[in-house]
Amino acid sequence: MPVRLSGMNSGLDTEAIVAELVKAKSTKKENLEKDQKKLSWKQDAWKDLNSKIYGLYSKTLSDMRFTSDYIKKTTKASSSAVTVVTGSNAPETVQNLKMISMAKAGYQTGGELKLRLPDGTETEYKGDYTSSTKLGDLGLSFEDGESKKISIKVGANATENPTEIEITADTTINDVVKALNEAGVKANFDEKNQRFYIAAPGMGEANDFTLGGDADVLSSLGLGDGQGVRIEGTDAKIELNGETYTSTSNTFEINDLTITLNNMTSDEITLTTTQDTDGIYDKIKNFLKEYNSLINEMDKLYNAESASKYKMLSDDEKEEMNEDDIKEWEDKIKSALLRKDSTLGNVASAMKEIMLGGVEMSDGKKMYLSEFGINTLGYFAAADNEKSAYHIDGDPDDESTSGNTDKLKAMIASDPDRVTEFFTGLAKSLYSRLDGLMARTDYSSAFTVYNDKALKTEYDDFTTKISKQEEKINTWEDFYYNKFTRMEKAMAKLQSQESALSGLFGN
Repeated sequence: MPVRLSGMNSGLDTEAIVAELVKAKSTKKENLEKDQKKLSWKQDAWKDLNSKIYGLYSKTLSDMRFTSDYIKKTTKASSSAVTVVTGSNAPETVQNLKMISMAKAGYQTGGELKLRLPDGTETEYKGDYTSSTKLGDLGLSFEDGESKKISIKVGANATENPTEIEITADTTINDVVKALNEAGVKANFDEKNQRFYIAAPGMGEANDFTLGGDADVLSSLGLGDGQGVRIEGTDAKIELNGETYTSTSNTFEINDLTITLNNMTSDEITLTTTQDTDGIYDKIKNFLKEYNSLINEMDKLYNAESASKYKMLSDDEKEEMNEDDIKEWEDKIKSALLRKDSTLGNVASAMKEIMLGGVEMSDGKKMYLSEFGINTLGYFAAADNEKSAYHIDGDPDDESTSGNTDKLKAMIASDPDRVTEFFTGLAKSLYSRLDGLMARTDYSSAFTVYNDKALKTEYDDFTTKISKQEEKINTWEDFYYNKFTRMEKAMAKLQSQESALSGLFGN
């Protein structure tokens, strides 16, 4: 940047004068920046709305197109002792269940570690041992270089090949714990209670463990016969309709029923499997809730009040306002960004058309949402921008229609297949229409209802224009500063000459 002399001789505020001279060009740049900022807000508004439209399309409607998504079954148990998850292929029938046993995991609570005397007997002394304590310090006697072994069998396949653990006088309690864990159990030593604890890796007989080997070593570790408490791993067993089933866990998967045992009971339990009509109702209700939220938002954006009197704020204007006023002002502009937008209007109209159009049924009859007790409230009864929202008669969560007769539930109970056929057809039609509206074009990306590519190009054009305008401003500023610099130099030379003349005349 060239050196600029600012009124050193003339006393003029050069910077202010130059700023005023290029004001028109600076204003043009500022207006371009405002327009680009407003466009970025519009891009954000469309991205947010498109995300919601795509969510309806890719999740809710995508699932609702298939009959399998409506075939929901539920099983009621006569006792809370069991929990049942029902698959779509489970038979709709009544079954009888008896619990024989619940699965348990093998568990060993060791006895307290006590000092052993040379004759092999234990003292009453409760040790103060830590993980670093050596087994030789527990009173176990070893000949020079002697080692002893204990073994552990884990799981059904380890019966013939137990893991052996070598023990010497220098083996620490932590070494034993580490070796047990490596063998497949979950072991630890509790220094506070001076005990070993060993848990099987899983429930059931197949995951249980057995300790063996040198009896003196096991006894010194509190893991010998009669020491502590031993819980054997057992399988869960039930009788379902007279047939016995066994599981290593408390969960059974039988004929598309997942039965989990919660607590032991000797009572016979009745399992009643029926079609889950509530599930179908909830699916339709949730779809309408999502659709209503989306269509109401689209109508609100399209019918927004004009914000033409709210111009984009400059930095100088913002400095004269507080943050709340700035936000309120900008929110007014943002609320009207998609007002009367033709793309928005087309998408909303297409969705409304599908919902109003009905579905051609397999028997040739055309059915409409109104026949299922699903209607809009009407032009005068509905709130602004909610005139296209649908309400279910008899819906207890809808204060507008909760008092009406619930046709939808009645039809689901009497003919769930027909209800399913209608709503799969409706979902397919709406999915297909949105699929077409979100197709890739020269102006829009795939799965996008608006011209995102065109808006991106427009935004980039603003960036180019702003850059060019900055260059023009700099060029004109340099031009005017050069003019003033020459003037300052001329005035400096004139002042020097005047001083010289004054000196000649003795002034």
